[in-house]
Order: sequence, then C-alpha cells, then structure tokens
Amino acid sequence: MVRSERLLLYTPLIALDIMAPAAAGSDTEAQRWLGCRTDELVQDDTREMFLSMRADDDLSGFAPRDRFKMMRKLETRSDGFVGLTAVHVADGRYAGATSVDLHSGEIGGWLAPGFRRQGLGVELFRSAVQLGHRHLGLKVVRAGAEPTNSASRGALAAAGFVPASGPPRFTLGDGREIDASWYQHRQEATSRCRGGS
Repeated sequence: MVRSERLLLYTPLIALDIMAPAAAGSDTEAQRWLGCRTDELVQDDTREMFLSMRADDDLSGFAPRDRFKMMRKLETRSDGFVGLTAVHVADGRYAGATSVDLHSGEIGGWLAPGFRRQGLGVELFRSAVQLGHRHLGLKVVRAGAEPTNSASRGALAAAGFVPASGPPRFTLGDGREIDASWYQHRQEATSRCRGGS
C-alpha cells in the first residue's frame, strides 16, 4: 500500500478493484494515449456505473453473469506487471491505476476523467516510483510518453523523472505506432518487500 497526499494506492483485492480502474482509462481521451486492445476496455454502457462506485462498495447487486465477467478480467491480467489501484482519499471513488513491469521497469498510469487536470498524475507517478524502488527493488524505473502528451510529460518531470534514451517509436496494444519520449527515475538505495516478486 502506498499513500500520497490525495490518493491511496493498493494491490487489487477484488474484481471491482480491477474493473473500476479499467473503466477510468476506457474513455476516448485516455485511449488517445493508452491505446488498449478493444477487449481490455470497459464499454460505454457500464463505464459510468464503475466510475461512480466507491472502493468500499460491494458486488452483491450485480447479476452472477456480471460478477463472472469481472472475475475473468481479474484472472486475465498480464504476467510480469505489478499494479496498484488508486482511490481518491476524500471521496473514496476509484481514481485510476498505475503499474510497473517487473522485467523492463517501465511504469504506466492513468486517471479517471473526473480526476484529471488536478495534479494527481504527479502523485500517481511518485507512487509508481515508490512501488518500483521500495517494494520491487528496481534501481531504475522508466516511462514513455507521446511527445504531444504534455500532461503526462509534465507529471513525470514533477515526479522526479529525467529524460532518457529509448526507442523513438512505440507500438500500443491496439497496434498504433506512436512517437515516444522516454524518462527514467534512478535510485541506488532500493529494497524489496516480501510480496515484491
């Protein structure tokens, strides 16, 4: 668990902890930058419902088939990634998510529409840095951003990332190839918690 000023980030515990953050990044604005595969997106008919939910809500009101779909989503997460669900401390709603790739040290993250343009991206990326350095034992965590994504690039810089070398192009999950600017955060003193494998 990582706590910033306005966010509480934790390892997903239930299917809702996966589905609500997935809904947070499934809108058109987020997908311009994230480029997820269609089967990874939460569709319009349920997105708003998930975005209105709080982390302490339960799934008892969902039909069994809906709970099954959410559990399948939880079970099909990619290996090699450690993700944190972000909840806004003040109102308990799901705010987004961040993740670290154990193999490459690359981080990613996104925020729900109602939590963007408030400086929370800085807190999200600082939390990813803590996850990488203090929990997973990584000396370097990296992030790529499209050069025109000034919000992401500004949040990375404010979180202590510096420009780094990397491939000039990156292929997103939906197959689009984009220009990429690379950043890194280095810390020599690291630690690995028991669960950080």
